[in-house]
Amino acid sequence: MLVEVRWHGRGGQGAVTAAELLAHAAIDEGLYAQAMPSFGAERRGAPVQAFNRLSDKPIRTRGSIKSPDVIVVIDETLLKLSEVVEGIKPETSFIVCTSRPPAELKKMLSLECKVASINALKIAREILKVPITNTSMLGAFAKVVGIVKLDTLLNKVEERFGPKLGPRNVEAVKRAYEETEVV
Repeated sequence: MLVEVRWHGRGGQGAVTAAELLAHAAIDEGLYAQAMPSFGAERRGAPVQAFNRLSDKPIRTRGSIKSPDVIVVIDETLLKLSEVVEGIKPETSFIVCTSRPPAELKKMLSLECKVASINALKIAREILKVPITNTSMLGAFAKVVGIVKLDTLLNKVEERFGPKLGPRNVEAVKRAYEETEVV
């Protein structure tokens, strides 16, 4: 089993951090994992990508992911970029931070794969008081993909963000897990 994940976000939104947290959670569950950022001299707000590979066997492949099993879009404004849906296949899970229902996204983007949506921006603003959706999107990932247990992700998030921000980020992950819609 090898699951390849491509994250799309903007600089400063935490796509790289989300990929790292996912990799650490997978390792805690006995899987092999990679987390790789992909950005150059971009500044805050510029499009960035991050990648994960998760497997039950050692991972020898390196580099970017062209045909992902999972695509996570943490900024809805990136949907207008063609590279967001590049390499998508019928078995891909496509997870988007948006207030739109997944059926609308599926039609809008002409997708045949599994589509999930979560209003992670609303969750982030209400719980974290900032528009950073990366931890909420980990909750959506856990619900849609299921390769890593929610509790393991919660432990990693709490560990990463510490006693001050950890509890609020954990709450954001849990709420996103509950509210994610999938078609």
